[in-house]
Amino acid sequence: MYASHDRLTPAPVRQDAPCMCAHGGACSSFAPGHAVHLIQARLVSATPAQWEDAIVTTVERSAGRIVLHRLEDGADVELWNGAGIVDAVVPGSPVAYHPRHHAVHAAGRVFNVAPLA
Repeated sequence: MYASHDRLTPAPVRQDAPCMCAHGGACSSFAPGHAVHLIQARLVSATPAQWEDAIVTTVERSAGRIVLHRLEDGADVELWNGAGIVDAVVPGSPVAYHPRHHAVHAAGRVFNVAPLA
């Protein structure tokens, strides 16, 4: 007799797996704040008008947290990244922020970020 089993597709299983960046390894997740997915990189490059200029005001290395001051409207944006953005920027660094696709371009790289507030 055949018994039906509910099986998870690979995508939810991958998203729920613990990321190696929490243990000092390379990011193994594409969730906001982790590794940049190829599609995310393509989307941010296809929408250049949506980048916003910003200045890094705060870097908390132990928490993986940065705060950006957006130049257009003066708002502060608090972001988290586990893939090394805190090692790439210092307070006062100019960056570009893409809020629609949760990305920051800094130090010649694109980082996937998660808004905290």
